[in-house]
Amino acid sequence: MNRYWFMIIIFFAVLLWSGINPHDYRVWALEVVPGVIALMVFGLTYKKLRFTDMAYIVIFLHCLILFFGGHYTYARVPLFDYIKEIFETGRNSYDKIGHFAQGFTPVLVAREFLIRRRIMAKGPWSSVAAVSFALAFSAIYEIIEWLVALTTNTVADDFLGTQGYVWDTQADMFWALIGGLTMILLFGSFHDKSIDRIENN
Repeated sequence: MNRYWFMIIIFFAVLLWSGINPHDYRVWALEVVPGVIALMVFGLTYKKLRFTDMAYIVIFLHCLILFFGGHYTYARVPLFDYIKEIFETGRNSYDKIGHFAQGFTPVLVAREFLIRRRIMAKGPWSSVAAVSFALAFSAIYEIIEWLVALTTNTVADDFLGTQGYVWDTQADMFWALIGGLTMILLFGSFHDKSIDRIENN
């Protein structure tokens, strides 16, 4: 439990920092709200369904990605501006880190939920279902971004973060797919062991 309190303290510290003179307060609010909602959801469900340490750590790291993106906007994170200049990529690619996490995290959470609730057994089908969920989640998020952009024209560019790239939406979903597949292919066995450990306890 101590590690969870440590993550909660860091969570609120970074959230507070991100809200101090962000690039745009409206964009900041739009970007950090999902992280705050995640804290509420997983905090309220902790006693009914405690997820693995791996899940909570990944969710925590994903929230930090959101908060940094909210503070600078995804197109202006300084480290990735520096990377852009070195490799002459032409764009700040921090948003792709965010969308990679948007695939990795939902796959982990969905897979664990399906297995722990005995909805599906461990194996390829639970992994396929989890990746499908992550892709659906990514597509819904892109639709939400589009609707928000339509209703808030003044922050549309910063919130969408397309940086003039016509295929940005498709690329975002592709990076979510890469994140989901990375979770399954590289971390699936470790996740299984984490599930076994918490089930046995």
